Amino acid sequence: MINNIATDKIFTIVTCRDKPGPDIARIRREKLPEHLVHIEETLEDIMLAGPIFAPDGASICGSILIYKTNDQKKAQTLLEADPYYKAAIWQDITYDVFYGAAGKAVGGLSYK
Repeated sequence: MINNIATDKIFTIVTCRDKPGPDIARIRREKLPEHLVHIEETLEDIMLAGPIFAPDGASICGSILIYKTNDQKKAQTLLEADPYYKAAIWQDITYDVFYGAAGKAVGGLSYK
């Protein structure tokens, strides 16, 4: 427990924004099979992961990964093993610790 919060309900949200340009979309497509293998290999560490879509609703402009850890260094290590990270497609990466207070992913209400 951290300040009366169950640590199994604390996650690290990693938001990755793609660099601009058509080359990044091409690299993303080329690296997708390797990226998906990495996701499958680290699935036990992931609460949720997926692409961020641009306002046009069709093109991808980034990724969000929610890791089952409150340890930013562990989340960073997991991300740095990702083929997308190694291909340097992201221009901005942020790490935020998040408490899952409510919803199906945390089993309903976790603050009671």
